[in-house]
Amino acid sequence: MDIIPRYGGGSLADLLPSALTALGLPGPDPLGLRTGPLAEIRRLAVLLVDGLGYHLLPTAARVGPALAELITGHRGYAGTLTCGFPSTTPVSLASVGTGAPPGTHGLLGFSVNVPGTDTLLNHIRWADDPDPLQWQPVPTQFERAAAAGVTVVVVNKPEFIGTGLTRAVYRGATYRPASTTDEVAAQMLDALTTASTPALVYGYTPSVDSTAHRYGVESAECVAAMREVDALVDRLVNGLPPDAALLVTADHGIIDVPPEARLDTDTIPELWDGVRLVAGEPRVRYLHTHPGAREDVITTWRSVLGSWTAASSPTAPASDGEPAVSVMSREEAVATGWFGTVPEEHLARLGDVVVVCRERYILLTERAEPPQVARFVAYHGSITEAEMLIPLLIARADNEN
Repeated sequence: MDIIPRYGGGSLADLLPSALTALGLPGPDPLGLRTGPLAEIRRLAVLLVDGLGYHLLPTAARVGPALAELITGHRGYAGTLTCGFPSTTPVSLASVGTGAPPGTHGLLGFSVNVPGTDTLLNHIRWADDPDPLQWQPVPTQFERAAAAGVTVVVVNKPEFIGTGLTRAVYRGATYRPASTTDEVAAQMLDALTTASTPALVYGYTPSVDSTAHRYGVESAECVAAMREVDALVDRLVNGLPPDAALLVTADHGIIDVPPEARLDTDTIPELWDGVRLVAGEPRVRYLHTHPGAREDVITTWRSVLGSWTAASSPTAPASDGEPAVSVMSREEAVATGWFGTVPEEHLARLGDVVVVCRERYILLTERAEPPQVARFVAYHGSITEAEMLIPLLIARADNEN
């Protein structure tokens, strides 16, 4: 079924605003962390595990004793959040960094059209055009914390230093490079233990997502990545100073997609009549149309995709009564609430037409991404429970069992 993001009361965007109240900053505590699992904490480590959706936790617990202990809640707390929409990395990282829904911070997809141009902006490969501080105008939670006297450190890969995404979502933090999970653990613990308090140390690891994309969520490679994450979590938990806590979360879940649920849209010429540009990713497509062509494009895509899903799967339409692939206008998509409130200046970053895949369907096109994307085994980006629900696991140094 569709999962509507719980903005303001249980989403990834609420994590840092709530956590910072535990470090003494004024403001709302939408997750109840200040008087709950983070009461009296002065040092806070946040680890974001790319791709470790809530539905992967049983596998993670089976192969990882440290994660298994956190999942029980015995070390502090275990619960769920929703990520934002689309359920994809740059969107989620911006929501973490800004404490705002996607509509507000403006990173509305893996790739989007830069309004007024024919340029596709891939937020992962973003340098300095457009200007990150103008494209993403919301002050970050790291800036907010630093201005309040919190020691703020981000630990991430060295190749991301100075990128557009880093400047858009991590500005305000001191950046420490780390290439491996061992280096992530070492840098996070060093930053956490040597910092004056209060302190916020954020780390990121991509291995679960990257191996799932290439090999599938049940593959030996993905299971090995979960073991690697477990070793990282174990080091962090056992290295926490007495006044510290560790929060573990993710940016989205990920699902395997079988061959029969894949459509190469480039092989169907009528789908591209009236379409000027396509953005997004295989689970969520943004179609930018030529003037006056939008309604015809919607009609054609609904007809073609409806016939395809009906022929390829006996379960179409989706079990919640929605079509297996929804084709809607920009206005209809915004009205769902998936993006949160979208101000006028960000609307054009969405397509004139928004196409959202449910179940396990994907829409491939080399018009928007390189051909190797079609060779992935697993994907994410849509509104399903497996993609939208993410863990919030908390371990306290002073809460041994």
